[in-house]
Amino acid sequence: MASSSPKLISACCLVLILIFVVCFLTSTNLWNNEIYSRSRKVKTEELSQSFNSSTMETRLEGEVELNEHAVPDPDKVAHEVAALIQMSEQNITARRKLGFFSCGNGNLIDDCWRCDPKWYKNRKHLAACGMGFGSKAIGGRDGHYYMVTDPSDEDVENPKKGTLRYAVIQGEPLWITFKRDMVIRLKEELMMNSFKTIDARGANVHIADGACITIQGITNVIIHGLHIHDCKATGNTSVRSSPSYDGFRGMADGDGVNVFGSSHIWIDHNSLSNCADGLVDVVMGSTAITISNNHFTHHNEVMLLGHADWYKKDKLMQVTIAYNHFGEGLKQRMPRCRHGYFHVVNNDYTHWEMYAIGGSANPTINSQGNRYAAPKNRYAKEVTKRVDTEENEWKKWNWRSENDLLVNGAFFTSSGKGASANYAHDLSLPAKPASMVHSVTANAGPLGCRRGKPCYTS
Repeated sequence: MASSSPKLISACCLVLILIFVVCFLTSTNLWNNEIYSRSRKVKTEELSQSFNSSTMETRLEGEVELNEHAVPDPDKVAHEVAALIQMSEQNITARRKLGFFSCGNGNLIDDCWRCDPKWYKNRKHLAACGMGFGSKAIGGRDGHYYMVTDPSDEDVENPKKGTLRYAVIQGEPLWITFKRDMVIRLKEELMMNSFKTIDARGANVHIADGACITIQGITNVIIHGLHIHDCKATGNTSVRSSPSYDGFRGMADGDGVNVFGSSHIWIDHNSLSNCADGLVDVVMGSTAITISNNHFTHHNEVMLLGHADWYKKDKLMQVTIAYNHFGEGLKQRMPRCRHGYFHVVNNDYTHWEMYAIGGSANPTINSQGNRYAAPKNRYAKEVTKRVDTEENEWKKWNWRSENDLLVNGAFFTSSGKGASANYAHDLSLPAKPASMVHSVTANAGPLGCRRGKPCYTS
């Protein structure tokens, strides 16, 4: 009996350890499910209204009715995003302290899908992983897959089957993938139709050295995993925008991605650089937009959010800018805002020459948990710039900085209610600490995923 006691004790200890592991993993799974279900719950809503593709005939001049897509309390959305980020961080930290492997790094979007070793068989799960104002964008989730096999763009009025242009103009929802690596040189703007996902995971796809992407008068678009660069001004020709309609297009500015009078748009994990105008422009009453996990480099006027000071319909604009890396060779407009509500959260600003965030026409800018590293130029240390506005006016604008990391002499000039300690206390939003921004933005840009491998491995 005495010799069997140590064995019995060892067996009991082993059983207790196994019970602890099972309980921990179960609770972790439940916690993850709670986080992901919150980000997915709005996805189940079916959108009853789609913009008529004939609205693409001209660059919209006037009535863009997007009121139903703007949320009445944008601060609430910012609260939810920040809370989800904090929950994700706590979950991952707890798992790592106990020695359990985790592929997650706290990037809420990526942790939702990148841990799946069979991501290439479950591509549409990506549509459940958006966050912020563009979280309802489902893209082509409810449609068939369409594989691009031909990189050519020879006929913009009657595009050839197998090309990207043929896919994006179709009337039904489509989830668009690519058969192989390719460089697509667009002759004219790529006019997209509603309910489309461009998913370049598993291929190295460049939209370059020609026209680029226009999202006009439509809804529900996801653009993921593209290299977009060296975009040119094009136009003054007819371009097809749906199977039944082609119309004359004036001159395009040469934006990398132009969002014009559209809603429920998600631009994620792309690299953008060196275009004729902006890298991403969101104008003319567009709303419900998320711009996340992108890598921006080598450009002057990076991002314009809002058409003009006089265009009051941009008051409906709501844009989330999260997990992006604003990198080498950038000068200004990251972003430059007008009128709307802009949530800038957990981005890494490592380069600018003039300023990082600017605006006019009384936009609300909510900056949380970003890292702002100022340039060496002592005259360019300020993160913010009020454009062509007197101080007695811009002091009323609500620009607030919460838990941002200001490096190398950078400073953020707050104003309005955001400068009030009481207001900051009432609306404190627990975004991920800015000290962790490097890790959550380390994979900004296209991921280089390959079939047969988990997307978190090289």
